[in-house]
Amino acid sequence: MSINEMDSKINDLRELRRMADEIAAEIETLQDSIKAEMTTRQVDMLTGADWKVTWKTVTTNRLDTAALKKAMPDIAAAFTKASTSRRFTLA
Repeated sequence: MSINEMDSKINDLRELRRMADEIAAEIETLQDSIKAEMTTRQVDMLTGADWKVTWKTVTTNRLDTAALKKAMPDIAAAFTKASTSRRFTLA
């Protein structure tokens, strides 16, 4: 691939990411307005002809690895697993 082709692909990628950011912001705005209406109505579910929206509290339990490392570093080290991946970044 030539440098000109790479420049073109990078510019396309930047433009698509910019558009994705705009769409994500628009989605967030619409979701916030729906959530505000649900708050006003004091409901956690709304339904329509072909849709259902829920906005409920969900509790998730996760291991506090920082506290475990501090309180029991040997156990934390024994159960720590390294993983390798590749990260794609565009600057």
